[in-house]
Formats: sequence, C-alpha cells, structure tokens
Amino acid sequence: MTKTVLHGNQCATIISVVKQYKRAVILRFGRVRSVSPAGPGIIWIIPCTDTVIIIDLRTQSFNVLPQEILTKDLVTVTVDAVVYFHVLKPLNCLLHVQSHKHATELLAVTILRNILGQYTLSDLLTNRESISQAVRKEIDNGTVEWGVEVERVEIKDVILPYELQKALAAEAEGTRIAKAKIIEAEGEIKAAENLRDASKIIMQKPQTILLRYLQSLNYIASQQKTTILFPFPIDIPDHQK
Repeated sequence: MTKTVLHGNQCATIISVVKQYKRAVILRFGRVRSVSPAGPGIIWIIPCTDTVIIIDLRTQSFNVLPQEILTKDLVTVTVDAVVYFHVLKPLNCLLHVQSHKHATELLAVTILRNILGQYTLSDLLTNRESISQAVRKEIDNGTVEWGVEVERVEIKDVILPYELQKALAAEAEGTRIAKAKIIEAEGEIKAAENLRDASKIIMQKPQTILLRYLQSLNYIASQQKTTILFPFPIDIPDHQK
C-alpha cells in the first residue's frame, strides 16, 4: 500500500507499507540506500529518485522436471524432485544474481544429475533420504553467495524402464522360490532326524509301536466319519521283552 504526501502542488514523498514477510530494497539514483533492506512497516520514498524492489522472504518451491539419470551401474532411470528454499539476504539476492529463483532451478538440475550419477540403482532406491541431504548441501553451497538458503530437497519418484521392472520382479520371485526350497529342505532334514531318534526309541521299547498305531487310528477317526480297515489280530508285543 502506498500513499502520496503532497506539499503545495508538488509531490514530495510517498508512504509505502511493507508487509511482515517481505523486505524492500531502495535504490536512490541507482545506489542502494543505507536503510536497505527496509521493513516491515512504513517506508518513505522520494518519487523520481527512488526505486523500490520488494523481496519475498517466505519459503518458495519448484519442481525439478523429470531427468534421465545414468546410474553408477549403467542403468538409465528417470528422476523428479522438488526443492524448497527461501531468501536469507535480500541485498545479495538482488545484487549478486539476476534472477535468484531461475538460477537456483538451473543449479538444482545440474547438481541433481551429477550426484545421482555417483550412486548405483540399489542405493538410489533404498537411500533416498541420505541422497536428498547430499543434494541439498551441495545446492546450498552454490546459492549461499546469492543470499538463498535451500531448506530441503525431496526426490519424489524414481521411474524404472518397463523391461527393467519385469527383470527385477522375476529376480525377486526367483529369490523367494529359492528361499522357500531351502526352508523346505531344512524341514525335511529335521523331520528325518526326529524319525531317526524315534526309531531308536521304538527299537528299545517295541510296545510303543502299538500305541503309535492306535493313536494314528484315533486321529483319522476324529477327522471325519469313515470306515477304517486294519489287520487283525494285531501282534501285541510282550511287555516282558
């Protein structure tokens, strides 16, 4: 908001209000005034001599367009990200770079491609958080001279080629099948060991085979109504043996 203060028939000064989340850089005859950056609140401007540039201090963001990245293990993937930043020093933002947002975007794209190319596909899929931190620090090192601070970088998506997705799915399925077979084989080994121990007990106590036989019949009969045929008479071991 601006308001003109008149003295006679001439315009002497202009009152302008700078909002809380903004700062004003005032140039008088092309030179930065000592009060810059001014605000928030009321600032005084002399027409025809002062030029005011308003700088927004709030967090801004931009999307990094999908970039094709060649990983360290020579796999081509498509990566897109989002960058959050804010202006920390309004004077540097105005005097050291023509467009701080556009320059930050170009720098983010370049650094994102360079850093992601140093990781393998496995690292890129499993270590997104640490990679995002590395990208943020590198971008921030480049923008500090412009008075811009990068708050965070988030890798939104890593898109794999369709053929590579099918190959990874087949590899994962094969790994699961191999693990299942190993577990099944280990179970067979343990079952064989238990049967071996059971046979030793039966050889020492022959009457236990009859108890096991009757237990098996009882289990079968309890499952469903059925007719069970079993040999009779049964040779009952002599308990005195």
